[in-house]
Amino acid sequence: MNQAYNDRTAGEKPAVIALEGVSFGYDPEHPILHDINVSIPQGQWVSIVGPNGCGKSTLVKLLNALLPKSAGHISVCGHTLQEETVQSIRQCIGMVFQNPDNQFIGQTVEEDILFGLEGQCLSYEEMKERLEFYTGKLGIGHLLSKHPGELSGGQKQRVAIASILAMKPGIVIFDEASSMLDEGSRDELMGILRDMQAAGSYTILLITHDADEILASDRVLALHGGSIAADVSPAELFRDAELLEKCHLREPYTWQLARELESRGITVDVPASEKELIDTLWQYNYSK
Repeated sequence: MNQAYNDRTAGEKPAVIALEGVSFGYDPEHPILHDINVSIPQGQWVSIVGPNGCGKSTLVKLLNALLPKSAGHISVCGHTLQEETVQSIRQCIGMVFQNPDNQFIGQTVEEDILFGLEGQCLSYEEMKERLEFYTGKLGIGHLLSKHPGELSGGQKQRVAIASILAMKPGIVIFDEASSMLDEGSRDELMGILRDMQAAGSYTILLITHDADEILASDRVLALHGGSIAADVSPAELFRDAELLEKCHLREPYTWQLARELESRGITVDVPASEKELIDTLWQYNYSK
């Protein structure tokens, strides 16, 4: 099943990320990751799941040499990862971390976003244009003069995302970026992700335990014991009870509700949205 899904996704668009036989470990005798083989095409939204300590964050940090691989080959945006290509690869990748406080450098939101752009040696006009565009896109233009400490969790996350998107990376990695957010802020983040996916110009890697985030993605890489246990669609993941248990995941609420409705004789197609389930229930009650 893993290889079949890999095969049917590989032909869609050229791969922007490719790992062949990749391993990593501080102790060669006890690798954290071993023999990772995966190809990700441009524009795909991939959720990376698995129990704590399985190597999810380690995997994404290998892509831009935040950690050095122990073996294998890594290619990102057409560049084979090696010492002389690290800088080019890092320009292709933006990372949004679990705690946005770890990403802030400037004393104001404006300073923070401009800091990354200054590192790209852009003209002042280009930097201001990008600042206005991405703060407007993420609805944070009114926060430019604010100190990061004055912002809510959701606002901080939006600033962190704007800082990354303004640098125009082709690949954006979210390392459990929603885990510290409240429900409203998490919904806002999902809206941003869907907009990014619709734009078609971003490849998204999302480390997550959230069932709804997984369900919204195109593909799931499930890690267990330092290797890829499954490379499947979200629907395939949530139909596999054994894999869910191995990854310490639960079904989306909508799937649980659909199963409860079916136990009462109401047939529901899954995956289904909450609206579809409510409409089905309403039609069922109306028909009675």
